[in-house]
Amino acid sequence: MSELPRRRLLDRLGSTPSLIAQHTRLIGDITTAGALLVNGSVQGNGRVGGEVAVASGARWEGDLQAERAVIAGTVIGNISVADKLEIGASARLRGRVSARRIAIALGAQIEGDMACTGNEPIIEFVEKRAAVPEP
Repeated sequence: MSELPRRRLLDRLGSTPSLIAQHTRLIGDITTAGALLVNGSVQGNGRVGGEVAVASGARWEGDLQAERAVIAGTVIGNISVADKLEIGASARLRGRVSARRIAIALGAQIEGDMACTGNEPIIEFVEKRAAVPEP
């Protein structure tokens, strides 16, 4: 039996990601070779060698570079993704955005330039997963 395709990048994580938990505020630059999950806030630049996820309600102020990304929160700064960038309906982005492949949910707000560096067109979709309610 073949494995079902997984839409979300983070569904495919094979290793334990680093976590910036809800109600946590980190000030400074971040560099990690693996995945990073952000549920709190970051003020600084980031270089992520794997997947980065900025959850709904999370905030990132600074430039962000990653292999792959799922953004559902707020990012104020430039985003550069080597492969696929998924922008959720609750995302609020301000800055330059570039990625090889881009998918944007209806409802996302983007202020700034956007560049798709690959040959595929930017994909728009309706987000079907409900947001996780805040505790």
